[in-house]
Amino acid sequence: MKFFNVKTVMETLDLIANEYQPIRQPIEVPLIEALGMVNAFDIYSDEQVPHFSRSTVDGFAVRAMDTYGASESLPAFLSITGKVDMGRAATMKLREGQAQAIPTGGMVPEGADGVVMIEHVEELGDLLNVYRQIAPGENIIRAGDDVQSGEKVLAAGRKLRPQELGVLAAIGKTTVWVYPRPIVGILSTGDEIVPCEKQTLAAGEIRDINSMTVGAAAMQAGAEVVYGGIVADELDSFAIRAKELYDKVDFLILSGGSSVGTRDYSVQVLESLGSPGILVHGVSIKPGKPTILAKANGKPVMGLPGHPASALIIFHLFAGPIIEKLQGRKHESTDKRLTAKLSRNVPSAVGRTDYVRVGLEEREDGLWAVPVFGKSGLITTLVDSDGMVEIPASKEGILEGEFVKVHMFY
Repeated sequence: MKFFNVKTVMETLDLIANEYQPIRQPIEVPLIEALGMVNAFDIYSDEQVPHFSRSTVDGFAVRAMDTYGASESLPAFLSITGKVDMGRAATMKLREGQAQAIPTGGMVPEGADGVVMIEHVEELGDLLNVYRQIAPGENIIRAGDDVQSGEKVLAAGRKLRPQELGVLAAIGKTTVWVYPRPIVGILSTGDEIVPCEKQTLAAGEIRDINSMTVGAAAMQAGAEVVYGGIVADELDSFAIRAKELYDKVDFLILSGGSSVGTRDYSVQVLESLGSPGILVHGVSIKPGKPTILAKANGKPVMGLPGHPASALIIFHLFAGPIIEKLQGRKHESTDKRLTAKLSRNVPSAVGRTDYVRVGLEEREDGLWAVPVFGKSGLITTLVDSDGMVEIPASKEGILEGEFVKVHMFY
């Protein structure tokens, strides 16, 4: 089997980072619809959050210095001069020797610089016995502690999770500019492939697994999916169907037909879609070497291996980052892989990056990664896996008990 323009894993990832950008212009959407999308611009606050100092506990607003030295045996004595109502402004100024009842979230009155918890006081009419001293600022969130007016609260390229939406709601944003969800088209190829709903298979037929798994993974990565169906190994019909789907989507994925053979036309079809054409044909990786990556008039196009496990691993390694690029998402430097110990020796060939599927087990001495072995055509190996471990091209393998980083599946 021959390959041309073979790249390493890192070369392929660098190429993805440099070659692909969002295709469609940002759109403005209601905040409630933006979950999982990527904000297109830096977002600044026009106000401070909170806009008033508030209590974090139920208790009494006091001057911290009036509680100094207070203890169970020698309490401080303060006069109760009022009560702060929830959702209303605190209008009475607090003076020396005074206290005001305050609920959690209530506005701290002028003159107070701390709140003593209700568990540490005793009310005797208008007299308050304080049994614990507090420090200035204790049990208080000051105005602007969370967000300052003019502060950048979210940088462009951030995926909007529930917590990001909460921050935007806190500063009064009801809409946000985001990149549209990328539209990913999936076209399965092969004379032997039949729709998954076909109940009775003829000899030699295989149900279309990859459309389901790859499509679901694309949706999980934040894309919308258009299924192009199945096309036979015939060049003209393959090229026509691929072009029809290419025109409708932002990212075209061909499943199967990526190895070099007498009836594999993926390279010719991808080259026909636009320039510059093929960027990668073959990655020095196992599983998944027969991977094709192309760029056609700005759009990414990928040819995945036909074997289901290989296809899904390649999707996680390369198609996922492409979808992130199309969303305008910027990679974060934090390594989010899990660390675990490998449960057995795993050999590897120098010069090729290997990815070993693993299941995770929590044992008394920590987290262990247990290899799940099986041929790349077996989809059940992924069902039993939580993620995968990379064996770099420079290593001959990993020893039992060695700490490894686990790339978690979505």
